[in-house]
Amino acid sequence: MQKTTLYLPPDLHRALKDAARRHGRSQAEMVREAVEHYLKNLERPTFRSLGAGRDGTLPAAEDEAWLEREWSKP
Repeated sequence: MQKTTLYLPPDLHRALKDAARRHGRSQAEMVREAVEHYLKNLERPTFRSLGAGRDGTLPAAEDEAWLEREWSKP
């Protein structure tokens, strides 16, 4: 695992500390779970200019198939 330092406002830090104590879990475990849940539910951005530029590397007919392959990767 990688260590990350977070700066939380006092009220959020207190709420996290209290929740961790109530549930018998570490603060780090709860933060990891919350971040994982947030990222899984985060909407992927939509392209606004897809096909507007052409560089010759991907024919327009293959754009959608390429996006499906690339965006469905874990």
